[in-house]
Amino acid sequence: MEERHDLHRRPARALAAMALAALLGTAACGDPAPAASAAGRQPSPSPSASTPQPGVTPPAPDQKIPGDPARLAAALKGTSTALNAAIDAWPKTGKPPKDVELLALHQQRVYRYTARHPELAARAFARLPAGLAAQAKDNTAAIRELLSLAHPVKPSATFKVQPAPPAAELLGHFKKAERKFGVEWEVLAAVMFAETKFGRVKSDSHVGAQGPMQFMPGTWKAYGMGGDVQDPRDAVMGAANYLRASGAPRDYRRALYAYNHSRAYVNAILLHARQMKRDPRNYYAYYNWQVFVITTAGERRLTGP
Repeated sequence: MEERHDLHRRPARALAAMALAALLGTAACGDPAPAASAAGRQPSPSPSASTPQPGVTPPAPDQKIPGDPARLAAALKGTSTALNAAIDAWPKTGKPPKDVELLALHQQRVYRYTARHPELAARAFARLPAGLAAQAKDNTAAIRELLSLAHPVKPSATFKVQPAPPAAELLGHFKKAERKFGVEWEVLAAVMFAETKFGRVKSDSHVGAQGPMQFMPGTWKAYGMGGDVQDPRDAVMGAANYLRASGAPRDYRRALYAYNHSRAYVNAILLHARQMKRDPRNYYAYYNWQVFVITTAGERRLTGP
């Protein structure tokens, strides 16, 4: 989560930046790729399979990010490979296992670093396999887009945070909204990810946007279908309703620009969505990315291990 300007304010709609700080921790150019795999098709492992392998220690929450291209590429490749394996082993029920949390946090921190060091990133990504290089470029570009909208807050600023609802529960809401309104679940997931890190940020924005999908009261009254703006299911349905009314799925750029008047925001959402379409495990990786806020004294992490 970073603070960003609420550049767009349709009279009735604001997708806020968590204003003092809008959440993005990220990742996440262009439209979603047409080929999408169905989510949730990973093998069904036993619950015990999600524990770290003997002799393998997940990275510490504050492990140093390498500043050398070769070592940075090796760290990103190793972390992403281990994270995918840990996600495959996770039954996707209940709280994520510690190895998934730590690996996802390290991956997120690597991408936040590459977003701020473009020359180093380009040299490191040139050493990666094609598939991982494409993912790294998308994630780095999306974070860079969102960081371009960020403005530091005072170190004393406070935010209300809470645990995210279970990943499987949220995925069910996204897919139900897709069936009802035709808006791709990956796009809806990317919006909640960018806005509140899947509901981890509980604070209203500085302009009064509310809930896990960040609705202004007037817009919620028009598109929320009588639901509770704080309820994840109702919020996802309201967002799908709004995006459909604004042009999705025919024109996602138009619909997302109506949701938040920022080309950088639109680009980031579509990059996140594209990565989830390419590999559904990226949804679970993003789900385990944490809330960061940029202050005048430096970056601060608000959630996670």
